[in-house]
Amino acid sequence: MPRAFTPKVVTANALLEGDAVWLTEDNRWTRDMREAELITDEAHADLRLLEGQARVDEIAGAYLADAKAGPEGPEPTHFREDFRTRGPSNYDHGKQADHASRA
Repeated sequence: MPRAFTPKVVTANALLEGDAVWLTEDNRWTRDMREAELITDEAHADLRLLEGQARVDEIAGAYLADAKAGPEGPEPTHFREDFRTRGPSNYDHGKQADHASRA
């Protein structure tokens, strides 16, 4: 028996910077997962993934990631995606630096 579909977001890495990005409902790539389109229909998720994958001049490695609705927008349900929302971990820059300055 196939598993029931769970909500997803389309995610990838920005081609030039390498940052994790998420596809928004208005077809932008955002570095803030909370702005991503939360997709609750499997056919729509497959279509949005194909649309994202076609944008090879902007991103690399698009895939569907499990997510859930949160008070401010989609939230990760897996530690890997939670980790990606904080940016690169090899040294403080980008999202990591921003996150550290708020602590």
